[in-house]
Amino acid sequence: MTTAELEKDAAIYRDRRLPEHLEAIAAEIRRLARERNAVILAHNYQVPEVQDVADHVGDSLGLSRIAAATDADVIVFCGVHFMAETAAILSPRRRVLIPDLEAGCSLAASIDAGELRAWKAKHPGALVVSYVNTTAEVKALSDYCCTSGNAERVIRAIPEDREILFLPDLFLGTYLERVTGRKMHIWPGECHVHAGILPGDIEQARRMHGDADLLVHPECGCASQCMYFSTTGDLEAQRTYILSTEGMVQHSQQSPRSSFVVATELGIMHRLRKEAPGNAFFVASERAICRYMKRITLDKVLASLRDDVYEVSVDSAVAACAELAIRRMVEI
Repeated sequence: MTTAELEKDAAIYRDRRLPEHLEAIAAEIRRLARERNAVILAHNYQVPEVQDVADHVGDSLGLSRIAAATDADVIVFCGVHFMAETAAILSPRRRVLIPDLEAGCSLAASIDAGELRAWKAKHPGALVVSYVNTTAEVKALSDYCCTSGNAERVIRAIPEDREILFLPDLFLGTYLERVTGRKMHIWPGECHVHAGILPGDIEQARRMHGDADLLVHPECGCASQCMYFSTTGDLEAQRTYILSTEGMVQHSQQSPRSSFVVATELGIMHRLRKEAPGNAFFVASERAICRYMKRITLDKVLASLRDDVYEVSVDSAVAACAELAIRRMVEI
């Protein structure tokens, strides 16, 4: 994306006014959702107007739990493709729609089933822990799935004498090694957005907002450095937090502090400012925009409900193998 495009996208989060024509689209979406007994799920990185029209907004773990428990006939998943796949696996009798089939994920694309089979062959007997940002085929070859919200608990639940293959996120895996003390084999994948949030961005944010809590997503290129610096005193440990997006929301609501520097994709800023309106939030990097998440718009959500597009389904054999790993993620 060009600098002009990045600046245009970043401006979305500084202006919450919804134009009249988008209000009309949002009203029609809500009407159609009631008519079709549909539930609209939106990830924290979606554009503000999509978050506001959704029935539930959250991170991958929270939305997976909702998808597993819903009694709706239709799930409209406003997120990226692997999330809709996960919903389809957890709710096989529901019709799962994604408003844009091109809403992919650079991290999920960093490993495929063939590569995982070859890696497993080199480490027979190892347990495979896959971050939720993976395809259904990769999940089917995994023992556990995890999200950033429960990854540490998943690793700690595995017996210490078991070898672990962790994939695909290099930064989350490095962070987990440090926080749990477990040595793992880590796949060298990365989210292009989070990998681009660098230690220099954190240093600049600290200079500008020195009294703020620092909230860092563990996928970030700066996450492992931040954790290390906090333990050595280079960053104040009591004001540095490695958190999932849901953890960021909860922390901002409960913290005695009122200002926060946020190191993750910019979409979370809308929810943070909406649910903790008395606080001040500052982005660590204005570049942290996922073009895949931003492919979903109100127009596309409306078309998805109206035209019944685009259904996401998973081969039954693949789904059966993947479900066990996903259920473990949801339950831990």
